[in-house]
Amino acid sequence: MDFKQAAEALLRRIVPSAAARFRVGIIDAENGKDVFEIANEKEYILLRGNNAVSVASALNWYLKYYCHCQVSWNSDNLDLPAVLPPAEPGIRKVSPFRYRACFNYCTFSYSMPWWDWERWEREIDWMALHGVNLPLALTGLEAVWQGTLEKLGLSPEEISSFLAGPAFLSWQWLSNLEGWGGPLPQTWVNSHLELGRKILERERELGMTPIKQGFSGYVPLAVADHYPEARIYKRSWFNIGAGTAQLDPLDPLFETAGRIFLEEQDRLLGRDHFYAVDPFHEGVLPSKDPEYQERVGQGIFNVTRSLDRDAIIAMQTWSLHTGVLKGIPVDRSLMLGLTGSNWKKYEGFGGRPWVAGILHNYGGRVYMGGNLPHYAGNALSLLDNPGAGNLQGTGIFPEGIEHNPIVYELATEIAWHDHPPDLEQWVQEYARARYGSLPVEAAAAWNLLLKTVYGQKKVKIPSMESPVCARPALTMLRASMNGEMERDYPLPHLWEAWGLLLRCRELHGKETYQYDLVDTGRQCLADLALPLHKKITAAYEAADATALAGAGKQFIALLDDLDQLLGTRSEFLLGRWIADARSWGLNEEERALFEENARTLLTVWGPPHPGGLFFDYANRQWAGLVGGFYKIRWQKFIHFLLQQPAEPKYRYREKRSLKSFGRPGNDENAFYKSLSAWEHAWCRQTGSYPSSPTGNPEEISAALFEKWMPVASGLPGL
Repeated sequence: MDFKQAAEALLRRIVPSAAARFRVGIIDAENGKDVFEIANEKEYILLRGNNAVSVASALNWYLKYYCHCQVSWNSDNLDLPAVLPPAEPGIRKVSPFRYRACFNYCTFSYSMPWWDWERWEREIDWMALHGVNLPLALTGLEAVWQGTLEKLGLSPEEISSFLAGPAFLSWQWLSNLEGWGGPLPQTWVNSHLELGRKILERERELGMTPIKQGFSGYVPLAVADHYPEARIYKRSWFNIGAGTAQLDPLDPLFETAGRIFLEEQDRLLGRDHFYAVDPFHEGVLPSKDPEYQERVGQGIFNVTRSLDRDAIIAMQTWSLHTGVLKGIPVDRSLMLGLTGSNWKKYEGFGGRPWVAGILHNYGGRVYMGGNLPHYAGNALSLLDNPGAGNLQGTGIFPEGIEHNPIVYELATEIAWHDHPPDLEQWVQEYARARYGSLPVEAAAAWNLLLKTVYGQKKVKIPSMESPVCARPALTMLRASMNGEMERDYPLPHLWEAWGLLLRCRELHGKETYQYDLVDTGRQCLADLALPLHKKITAAYEAADATALAGAGKQFIALLDDLDQLLGTRSEFLLGRWIADARSWGLNEEERALFEENARTLLTVWGPPHPGGLFFDYANRQWAGLVGGFYKIRWQKFIHFLLQQPAEPKYRYREKRSLKSFGRPGNDENAFYKSLSAWEHAWCRQTGSYPSSPTGNPEEISAALFEKWMPVASGLPGL
């Protein structure tokens, strides 16, 4: 299939009823840069580009700015006019960015582990519409590793115990763990090889260049038993499982194993010349000797280039080892700047080509927020900054997706700008495309959202968490190890925005509006949990049992209402996540394993180790998770506080420095040991949570606004 045919097929998928009213043309790139044009051709709309991604980008631009329509992760507005608006004036856009990269390793676990082809097909179309041409591609690696390890002489049992569960494969490919969440059924290996091939085929058809896995020396622990003379280093990553093994890139076995892996990947998944390699990820090298480290880089590059003379090593700069980097030729590397800001630390990456990205989300956590001014201007400003080095691309590298659609609409659209857009005007146009029209109240609401949740000052948002999702405690700093509870906007303004959206009655029934209405209300209620939690703490510290019982009851009522609100939208359903996980199982044993993976990732993450850190890392404000997990934890904690004796010296006192990043650890005291045991038991349960939304989101939003707005208005800080 050529680019024209691929673009026409995409048109039929995105706008099936209007596809015949478009014409597609393929044109030459402009000085090697991607380009698209939109024009009229008789009664048709002409979309032209130098490949299918460029044509898709033209379609997306036309839908947004001529038809006031939108395709997003969080519902679509594709109410096209009966007569397509003429493309007047016509436009021509040339991207200043050669590369537009997409996906973090973690995205494949925090958002994608249960996706089928239908969902992947939708995502690839979304990527094309948003100009992505360099996606990370990891699906199907299980089969590559299986074939590699068979050739290295490992037994089926050793291979099975090596492969992690579906929800934890991202960290396996990052060389951080092995086996956790497994054993992985063969049915999964087979089905995901087939799925991976479909993904790659479609991405290539559209003109994308997938980044596939490279070889950095990560091997199973069992390899040391088969090759006792090899230099293999054992390492541990945050107490997850028995650890992992790293084959020294200077050992002769490295070249043998590396060639087998890359040949197996070529055989099963094809070749695309970009190889993701992050050696010793979030770890230390065996030696600090600069010469050794440079030889490590040479070893990694040489084994890759021995099979592919056009190989380019793509390295995420999250835990970059600069000594290793020196061994890789400058023109055969691409640095993926996940946050778009650490180029200063690495002095423009020494002239290496690099991509300025955004890492907007950790763990797939649910919150409204982002620094739109930074996303609009950062990459474009760096093009003209000599100190920024050889910038050649943009990228979106969230750990989790399917949230904050405005952030990703802006972060991808700037790839077709030559200077930052007027942000206030851009947000208004975004809202108009999102809803098809822009009522006065919606315009005012989005102006407030820009000044509050989307006008945040921090470049790297650590997640605006809520006590709702945190392991209960009197002191509340964060839910996850790297989140925070602070807000840098006036909380009443967000309630004002929710109220304005509620008044947009002409938008009732529109999916995009309903999502935004529920998401704004969710954020308001999540913010309200902050002062309500403080009431619990204050009542306990005052030894006022009556006030404590009242504050606890009010907090639990908030959780119940939040759960009800979330249940009105499919995007916020734990039941959908679990149902998708179970759908991959061919028998009850497999379905139970996948459900345990799905529950574990969102809650305890790792084993019940005293030094466990990752619990609540992927906290989600989802219906079912709020009502069936977080609420139960808070009920247990409130009951625990109410049972404390009146005598001060015998009452529970919270340590100033809780063990796990200011949070109560798994073995903090008897209560938390019991709570941790309950959390892990919950992960092993199988039970039904609704996988379809219930209730009218507009009516429930209005009722909860009326119920909680007086409470919010009467509390300090709101």
